[in-house]
Amino acid sequence: MEQVAVFVHAPDPLTHTGLTAHLRSRSDITLLDSADRTRAQVLVVAVERLTTDVIAMLRLAATEIGAPVVLVTTEVSEQELLTAVECRVVAVLPRAAVTAERLVHSVRAAASGGGVLPPNLVGELLKHIERLQRDVLNPNGLNASGLTAREIDVLRLMAEGFDTNEIADELRYSERTVKNVIYGLNHRLKLRNRSHAVAYALRSGMI
Repeated sequence: MEQVAVFVHAPDPLTHTGLTAHLRSRSDITLLDSADRTRAQVLVVAVERLTTDVIAMLRLAATEIGAPVVLVTTEVSEQELLTAVECRVVAVLPRAAVTAERLVHSVRAAASGGGVLPPNLVGELLKHIERLQRDVLNPNGLNASGLTAREIDVLRLMAEGFDTNEIADELRYSERTVKNVIYGLNHRLKLRNRSHAVAYALRSGMI
């Protein structure tokens, strides 16, 4: 099994010792000290609550290290969860429910691009997405990807190898409209060219 490099941040020595003991027993996990934390593939962060200072620390870690975060916390609200997700938190473990098995599972899920959330937080997150779709995206003609139906149609045809003329004919748009759509996509998503736009859309599951 592939090795995962992990850095553990905890508010007190006792919590730090407990979490590292859970992870140290696994041969597929390498624990890093503070000097090597920038090499971490996953961060395990234990806190009581998501205070302003904790959020600032998570934002800094997201910038400096960029690794996904497993958050061990006593309590987290819906709004705090949304803020945490912006800081690369992909797994949340209630502090009282932490076991070696659950912690290792969360670390490995985070390392492989997955996530782990308690059922009640999944429900809250889905409710938020539903409200976002109803109140923000639908009124502006957008879907969950943040793209309009027109943009998705253009991307799909670009992926099939159509040039600007052919896309305009297929969708019954003017060439200027197609060019404006492509320019808007590249500018908004910070993409370099048509190929980059298609690759981005495919990787993101937009088309």
